[in-house]
Amino acid sequence: MQRRKFIQNTVMFGGLTMVNPNHLMASNVTGKFPVVRLPKGERNFNSTEIEKAIKEFQKNIKDEELVWLFNNCFPNTLDTTVTFSKKNGKPHTYVITGDIDAMWLRDSSAQVWPYMAFVDKDKDLKDLIAGVINTQTAYILKDPYANAFYEDPNKKGEWTTDYTDMLPGVHERKYEIDSLCYPIRLGYNYWKTTGDTSPFDADWQKAIKATLKVFIDQQEKNGKNPYHFQRETPKGTDTRPLKGYGYPVNPVGLICSAFRPSDDATVFSFLIPSNFFAVVSLDQAAEMMEEIAHDVKTAKELRALSTEVKEALQDYAIVNHPKYGDIYAFEVDGYGNHLLMDDANVPSLLSLPYLDAIDSNDTIYQNTRKFVLSLDNPFFFKGKAAEGIGGPHVGLDMIWPMAIIMQGLTSNKPKEIKECIAMLKATHAGTGFMHETFHKDNPNDFTRSWFAWANTLFGEFLWKTYQQNPKLLS
Repeated sequence: MQRRKFIQNTVMFGGLTMVNPNHLMASNVTGKFPVVRLPKGERNFNSTEIEKAIKEFQKNIKDEELVWLFNNCFPNTLDTTVTFSKKNGKPHTYVITGDIDAMWLRDSSAQVWPYMAFVDKDKDLKDLIAGVINTQTAYILKDPYANAFYEDPNKKGEWTTDYTDMLPGVHERKYEIDSLCYPIRLGYNYWKTTGDTSPFDADWQKAIKATLKVFIDQQEKNGKNPYHFQRETPKGTDTRPLKGYGYPVNPVGLICSAFRPSDDATVFSFLIPSNFFAVVSLDQAAEMMEEIAHDVKTAKELRALSTEVKEALQDYAIVNHPKYGDIYAFEVDGYGNHLLMDDANVPSLLSLPYLDAIDSNDTIYQNTRKFVLSLDNPFFFKGKAAEGIGGPHVGLDMIWPMAIIMQGLTSNKPKEIKECIAMLKATHAGTGFMHETFHKDNPNDFTRSWFAWANTLFGEFLWKTYQQNPKLLS
């Protein structure tokens, strides 16, 4: 991603130079902070319940900057990235990431996730999320190995020259376990929250079966892999070695993931955070197939795979670290080789409790947490501006706000939560929005001024803190 400097797209306010990222910033100023949220008439979608939440937060939180940030960030996905319509009488929602006009299965799920708590009071919002589920189902049926798609089913984008089985309408075909787990997570919790089963029709059931087939194939038990990917690029993390099939794995029951949720290639294909996520998702899909579709056979197969992966994680994911004791590796190959690190993107080792994949009090998780939030993690950066986890995707010394947010969301320590909020508050570079990354010593050196996932996730973090311990926001 291009690194954006503080001097780009600026407006003057009170003697300070404020970043004006793309179309997100408005030049008018009211009160102490500039109005940077899109005017109501220009927003893509309006939710009465989200607006009520914003007003409630504003009324009860005295920190004006946090109120301003919540007002900007929490509705950012709705304001700027969603397009809602009806197709064949069914809700249809297309969700871009922000500055990239494509819909990722992962990002679209994560972007609307924080609104789930409000759907039982807002029918329009409920329909919007149902539309996301319907759209994701169509994309998975199109190609379950692809991670991102276009609204136009015939569009050919910038990655059509990748050495893989690209189809029109596919933006990128990087196979990632989490791309198939996130739609299950969204659908399962939509069902549990609303009781509505209309999105889980015959097509959705086919998509679940396609997901199951991919995961079984990606255990590589027959020694063959139907997926390959290579790209002509100077960026090493954007392509796969050995003719696109990656380094060999020992078929021990874990599921291969060619790419990480950062869209970077894995080193060892058994990506541990994503395998944990798969265990949860397979069980959720099994429950839905059994109770909604009355497909006991598929439900049994889903549960069997979940159990197999769970047992393999116990056997192969744990490494004894000389300083931290037993911790979870980030990647393994089943031969005994492992990679010790964590990445900012979710699923990460840090995020496992957030995904309901592990109990936050689990001893091995707590050991792992200490490791990944230390300089012993090669992608943990500590600088003058902040400290937090980054990753190879953008490069060294670049901290992801998403990782700081996730640290706060998975913490039960008030001091740590307050520190995370303080760092995020101090590193938005005056824009009023979260970014993809910022330099550890200079938050004005950042990437992606319009990254809706980070914005909405920050809103979720602030709302959770407000509900559970509002004193931390003062």
